[in-house]
Amino acid sequence: MSKGPGRGQNPHGLKLTSLDQIWDDLEAGIQHVYSKHAMLKKRYMELYTHVYNYCTNVHQLQQSRSSSAKNKKGSTQGGAQFVGLELYKRLKDFLKTYLVDLLKDGSDLMDESVLTFYTRKWEDYQFSSKVLDGVCAYLNRHWVRRECDEGRKGIYEIYSLALVTWREHLFRPLNKQVTNAVLKLIERERHGEPINTRLVSGVIQCYVELGLNEDEQAIRGPTLSVYKESFESQFLSETECFYMTESTDFLQQNPVTEYMKKAEYRLMEERRRVQVYLHESTHDELAKRCERVLIEKHLDIFHAEFQNLLDADKNEDLARMYSLVSRVPNGLNELMTLLEQHIYNQGLSAIEKCGDAALSDPKMYVQTILDVHRKYNALVLTSFTNDSGFVAALDKACGRFINSNAVTKMANSSSKSPELLAKYCDSLLKKSSKNPEEAELEDTLNQVMVVFKYIDDKDVFQKFYSKMLAKRLVHHNSASDDAEASMISKLKQACGFEYTSKLQRMFQDIGVSKDLNEQFKAHLSSSEPLDIDFSIQVLCSGSWPFQQGCTFNMPSELERSFQRFTTFYASQHSGRKLMWVFQMSKGELVTNCFKNRYTLQASTFQMAVLLQFNVSDAYTIQQLQENTQIKMDMLLQVVQILVKCKLLIQQECEESEEDLKPSSELRLFTGYKNKKLRVNINVPMKAEQRQEQESTHKHIEEDRKLLIQAAIVRIMKMRKALRHQQLLGEVLNQLSSRFKPRVPVIKKCIDILIEKEYLERVDGEKDMYSYLA
Repeated sequence: MSKGPGRGQNPHGLKLTSLDQIWDDLEAGIQHVYSKHAMLKKRYMELYTHVYNYCTNVHQLQQSRSSSAKNKKGSTQGGAQFVGLELYKRLKDFLKTYLVDLLKDGSDLMDESVLTFYTRKWEDYQFSSKVLDGVCAYLNRHWVRRECDEGRKGIYEIYSLALVTWREHLFRPLNKQVTNAVLKLIERERHGEPINTRLVSGVIQCYVELGLNEDEQAIRGPTLSVYKESFESQFLSETECFYMTESTDFLQQNPVTEYMKKAEYRLMEERRRVQVYLHESTHDELAKRCERVLIEKHLDIFHAEFQNLLDADKNEDLARMYSLVSRVPNGLNELMTLLEQHIYNQGLSAIEKCGDAALSDPKMYVQTILDVHRKYNALVLTSFTNDSGFVAALDKACGRFINSNAVTKMANSSSKSPELLAKYCDSLLKKSSKNPEEAELEDTLNQVMVVFKYIDDKDVFQKFYSKMLAKRLVHHNSASDDAEASMISKLKQACGFEYTSKLQRMFQDIGVSKDLNEQFKAHLSSSEPLDIDFSIQVLCSGSWPFQQGCTFNMPSELERSFQRFTTFYASQHSGRKLMWVFQMSKGELVTNCFKNRYTLQASTFQMAVLLQFNVSDAYTIQQLQENTQIKMDMLLQVVQILVKCKLLIQQECEESEEDLKPSSELRLFTGYKNKKLRVNINVPMKAEQRQEQESTHKHIEEDRKLLIQAAIVRIMKMRKALRHQQLLGEVLNQLSSRFKPRVPVIKKCIDILIEKEYLERVDGEKDMYSYLA
């Protein structure tokens, strides 16, 4: 080894320290450090001072020499580098010699004994090297830093030098047997044996520490190159092989549900393994490999089992399967498809079990739908963590079975679901002894909106709902104004202001009518009062879904009230015309012809028929029609109800109630009895109900054509020109929230608009329309 400058005085009078002067004592001190002996602070400082004095004295001498050299050559090459290099070489040789001797004790060791040796020696060496690094701090800060800055390769700070030397002279010779011993230990742990995890973590920590960034080690910390090349790649490969064999064998001998528990446990175990003794960077790749072997390679088996679990309502196992399969890219798609089909089949089956009864029992129909939705919504929420894909599968399935099922086929109408839903709402919101409490009613209305969301033909629901709401309001038959307002608010939130605008105007009309009645009563009190209690509701014809009133001879008992209100209204609102809707009117009759005094709650038509018997005891139906001018088909229904109530009886006893005809003679039954003194005989008439239903469906079709035409004009006005298929697509898109237009109807509407000269076909271009301003 070269020696530094000789002892003596330099021309500037500085005392120089040669490497030979300090090395013996410095080497003895370093040997002491690596022998695991404790070192006093005083001794530590002596060693530090040796390095410091040597470097600083030489440096001062060199400054003088380099200054002179710079004047002659214009450049400098510091002698401090040379002297630093000599000290650096001696330290490097010491470490190499120490490790070569150390290797002799461990080269023949295997399995756990090699790990014990390696980890214990590594910990001692690492600690001693940090002490040495501290002793050589001045060398690191000045000479090493300067060498690195000038691009010199193979120069490290002393601690890094110690690591590089360990990597070369201990790690490389023992690498394979140490790594194999670690992998054997991990395999034993996977088989359930307890192991000393500190041995594994010690080796891993060493491998990580040895991954120096040799290009920029002075700036950056260690890389993971040694850890990944010497351990991780082999570990991941063996992990894959282990679980490939285990999973295949386990599935051959156990059910899929047990295998899922096993896979879940294994994945958790590997995650814990990373946390306890592997490097965190291994986690993602380890998880990916395990998931591929434990889950992805067995997806077909999982898919087959998924249907069995659905059929058996094994929600806990379904949750476990979801948790496992969700780890695989696109693994859930097949489960979503299977779930959608399962819910659809369950929905169809549940409605089919209801049979014909569901057609006449809206509550049964809606509750059956809600039961299916409630069950699978809970499944999606709990087992599938409300995953958006599974929510979409639930929604698609419900939309399919709600809009097309056994009931809609029996009714031969896809619009049967919205009709029955509207009728169910009517039963909830109409006064009844069975009305639920307010909080319960609100909850039920929220459930109704769940079904409403899936209805395709929302315009059908609107028509039927508005008709039933109108009757509830006119007959003061609503269970709760708050509940009515709440339902309208929910519909508005779901479909927008336009959808509920007429419903809200109905409420306004009822309020205006209340004020009008009070004004009319005030007007009467200032003149001659009426001899009967008479109230009226004036409704705007555009907002209410009532048909025009029919011809009718008003009973003389009501004529005076009728005329006085007509005169009063004309004085209040000039230019307005009152259209009387007698079929919706009702009143109360007090009887004096029976043993008891009864109050009959009757429709106006029923009142007209019964009041005829103040004049005579018996009439033919033909005579009643001539006197009242009620249409014969409607009169037969009115009379039928009165006969059924035992207020009227037929002269010819052999005729049944169903055989009534214009020639049938009726008389008042004076022996009428009823347990109640207030009797409601105003029940719906079948003909009226049937006619109203047919009329509603007819109006729906007419309204749809107008909506389609409006949509076409809107689109064409904006686009100016459009091809046929594009126009169809945009119309379907715009109207899908209200109903699903049929393509033939859209084509018909296009033809109508061409005839009306809103659109024209473009000459020379097939299927192209242009807008006519």
